[in-house]
Amino acid sequence: MGMTEKEKKNMASSPQKKRIVLVHPRGFNWFPGKRDITDIANRMVPQGLLSIAAYLIKQGHNVVVYDCLGPGAPLDLPKQTREILSFQPQIVGFSATTSSFPDAADLAQFIKQQIPDTTTVCGGVHVSALEGKLLQDYPAFDYLIAGEGEETIAELAAGFDPAEIKGLIRWQEAQVMVNEPRPKIADLDSLPFPAYEKLKGFPHDYHLPLFSYINTPGATMITSRGCMYQCSYCDRSVFKKGFRYNSAAYIYEHMKYLREKFGVRHVNIYDDLFTANRRRIVELCEKLSRYPLGIHFNCAVRVGYTDDDLLRMLKDAGCLMVSLGVESADPEMLARHKSGVSLDEVRDTVQRIQKANLRAKGLFMMGLPGETEESIKRTSDFIIELGLDDMNMAKFTPFPGAPLWNTITEEGTFQEDWRLMNCLNFVFIPQGIKSRERLDQLYNEHVKRFYSDKAWRERFRKRIWQHRKSLLYLLRHLPSFWSAKNQFEPKSN
Repeated sequence: MGMTEKEKKNMASSPQKKRIVLVHPRGFNWFPGKRDITDIANRMVPQGLLSIAAYLIKQGHNVVVYDCLGPGAPLDLPKQTREILSFQPQIVGFSATTSSFPDAADLAQFIKQQIPDTTTVCGGVHVSALEGKLLQDYPAFDYLIAGEGEETIAELAAGFDPAEIKGLIRWQEAQVMVNEPRPKIADLDSLPFPAYEKLKGFPHDYHLPLFSYINTPGATMITSRGCMYQCSYCDRSVFKKGFRYNSAAYIYEHMKYLREKFGVRHVNIYDDLFTANRRRIVELCEKLSRYPLGIHFNCAVRVGYTDDDLLRMLKDAGCLMVSLGVESADPEMLARHKSGVSLDEVRDTVQRIQKANLRAKGLFMMGLPGETEESIKRTSDFIIELGLDDMNMAKFTPFPGAPLWNTITEEGTFQEDWRLMNCLNFVFIPQGIKSRERLDQLYNEHVKRFYSDKAWRERFRKRIWQHRKSLLYLLRHLPSFWSAKNQFEPKSN
């Protein structure tokens, strides 16, 4: 679709190039009073920010990506501010989660105090959920962006009239104005590959979770946006419902780009519904099998979107591990929070994943509304019964855009401290659990139970050679990991 006359006029009258710094704020990512080891244990690429960076670069702008969780980044916010301003940006853009939004707001305040003319803008899931109220409460931001950010920030940088930019939240005199929503990007293949080259230390200083890979270095990819489902705890404020995806050809070229330009040997694909469109995955697997790239990959599936032929094709294409969202083994909890998933289907899917010689990883969540000590034990027993190769247990965190947000205070005790809302701290205590201390104790006991299980340890020993790079990394950072391990030691009441 061509530009309107007004858009052409705006484009013609605006500078061709802007200096833009895109910031990934650190936030609070660990336990209160403990050293934050997030950047050691699993330093993830800020995928969304790199996509926006690539889009802006394609428009001709001079873009810097500043990762506050990146290698060598200072912990001190004033120091981070000095480094950001050293690039002399005209625009500073932040992409924030709920737990990192306070850092973004503080950085914007410091930037405005030092160079008031700098344009500050923030997007991300927290902004998309709360919209105009945030701008009212945090005036250090000139603009907020709701929904997908690529086109909105590009129009802002190009000098379009802010009143005409869809997806923008802005000030008009003393009033906060929420513009018309930005339509979703229909063709994700039209987006350039994320600007990995703008990330200091990539890929060697960015680490995938331990024991989730054989070869290094690793990288991450997202090949779709949106989801057809609406689990009770999931915030879909940015990408909304629906399911859009990159084609198999685009994914293959993206993986090839990572392999040839950066030497990447393993990719974690963080799609919620990677196999939902079977045809594209069959096409991708056939291409990877016919023209191998020397890359392993991990992906996630949902119950109902796997079959034996597809699993075999994933294995032949280089897939190492498949994750499966389960959340709880309590039937009532499962029906309420993750509809369309049954325990029998989970058992069957795990068995078929392992039969295809793929590793099976279960994804669970403790502390959802309705949780009791009995439901926690039922889930823990189920985890052991499944014979998983790996497991992740998140601490349930209510997020503003999730369906259960509006009634969460009726379900238990909720401490709305954004900095702690990171799935690493229990900020919500269900009515069926007597205290936060007890919930932490149960969490620690059951996580430790999985990794102490004899059958799991035997599976781990059989793969000890495959785990050698993870073990070497673990040894190099042993003091930090030992400190983290102690968080999972059961504590007495």
